[in-house]
Amino acid sequence: MGNGVRWSIAAVILMIAGVIAIWPRSEPAPPPPRDSTQTAPDLTGARAEADLPACPDGADGPAELRGIAAECLADGRAVDIAAALEGRVLVNMWATWCQPCKTELPILDAYAKEPGAIPVVTLGVESRPGDALELLTALKVKLPSLLDEDGHARQKLHPIGLPATYLVENGTVTLIESPRVFTSVDQVRQAVANGVANG
Repeated sequence: MGNGVRWSIAAVILMIAGVIAIWPRSEPAPPPPRDSTQTAPDLTGARAEADLPACPDGADGPAELRGIAAECLADGRAVDIAAALEGRVLVNMWATWCQPCKTELPILDAYAKEPGAIPVVTLGVESRPGDALELLTALKVKLPSLLDEDGHARQKLHPIGLPATYLVENGTVTLIESPRVFTSVDQVRQAVANGVANG
């Protein structure tokens, strides 16, 4: 094969590659929508076994969380997250796949049972209701619990990681950074005291 033929073949290959590179491409197809005809699992037994208290239902709360609906794990009803965090309250964001969350949730539950403790509400994210109920039951945690399955609240509050605990006071949400993960009831008590003092 002569040099001229080789150069001709190389030129044709380069031309084809150039055409492919600039050829318009269609956008990828969006993921299929959730099947609205699929029935949700019956969690009546799981809710009864978890025996969680009713979720708070106020009239106002943190502005950044208004309009974000979550499921109350006690009964399955939709609750506005902001309305459930009215007044002064600790809210703990967790997920079923988060290992440190499994250590911290019982500590917050123990704190909430102390005289003078402020209310504690858990906010599960990016987890399925059945899995969340199963975990809370296994941990024997009996706190008012919301579930934001799609993680919209997490996107709004931007925690660095999970778990993340916030002190909500008069509509202001403050991430508790010291410590980031509670290992004792004393730490929770001190964090609340510091938050109140700094507020």
